Amino acid sequence: MASLPLIAGLELGGTKCVAILAAGPGDVRARETVPTTSPEGTLGALEAVLDGWTFDALGIASFGPLDLNPASPAFGSITATTKAGWEGTDLTQRLAERYAKPLAIQTDVVGAALAEGRWGAAQGLASHAYITIGTGVGVGLIAGGQPVLGVAHGEAGHMRIARAPGDGFAGWCRFHGDCVEGLIAGPALAARFGRPGQDLPDHGPEWELFVHDLAGMLHNLVVTAAPERISIGGGVIAAREHLFPRIRACLVESIGGYGSLAPYCAELDSRLGPPGLGGMAGPLGAIAVGLGALSHE
Repeated sequence: MASLPLIAGLELGGTKCVAILAAGPGDVRARETVPTTSPEGTLGALEAVLDGWTFDALGIASFGPLDLNPASPAFGSITATTKAGWEGTDLTQRLAERYAKPLAIQTDVVGAALAEGRWGAAQGLASHAYITIGTGVGVGLIAGGQPVLGVAHGEAGHMRIARAPGDGFAGWCRFHGDCVEGLIAGPALAARFGRPGQDLPDHGPEWELFVHDLAGMLHNLVVTAAPERISIGGGVIAAREHLFPRIRACLVESIGGYGSLAPYCAELDSRLGPPGLGGMAGPLGAIAVGLGALSHE
């Protein structure tokens, strides 16, 4: 029986990056974490890890925004980003030249969504979404089994929503102020409440605003695409899974029993929750992206 291809994956996040060598969730050979510092320092550290591995393809699942237009001279690079110093950073050409292996790149959230569809809570589903809430807020949307991609990849984490009554926080996002990322990402919580999200009490009033704002984004996502499954991960929510019942209840109230979405909302216990792959959804997302590079050979 032929062995499965071995994929090197790079999950690039705003705080840390993970290099992983695996064929799938049941066959992880190695995993290394490096802090996200400067582009040269971070990519150099990741290359030092990859240099010691033998692999069949390389998958990159990165924070963005990314240029994912294959016809663009800047394909595979980071565009205008809130991550200082990373704008314009090439993530593909140097790695393709260094390793001469099939290579593919996607956003970190699309990578995690692909992993959830291949191995996690969205197996067998044609439409689903993965949301990450960490250093930023991102949404990876799959429809017809493929990532949704137009002229550029989606940036649903930057949608605007109705603010909670009396909430006057100007927002943290340097581009949009009080978009969803500017309200509920980790740095936004710190700016909003004067201390990091991990230091907020589990049942503090701050989470009422968090739930309200996240449910606003979910409302827009559901009425637009009605994904069969929505997985929500990332550092902020991973430590607060007790919030899911409140998030579901707020979303049900927001949808208001509307039409075909009424039965959808009645099934939120199974449709909306943590990723089936848990904290491995992100790293395995890079593996799923790398497998895609082989399938397009």
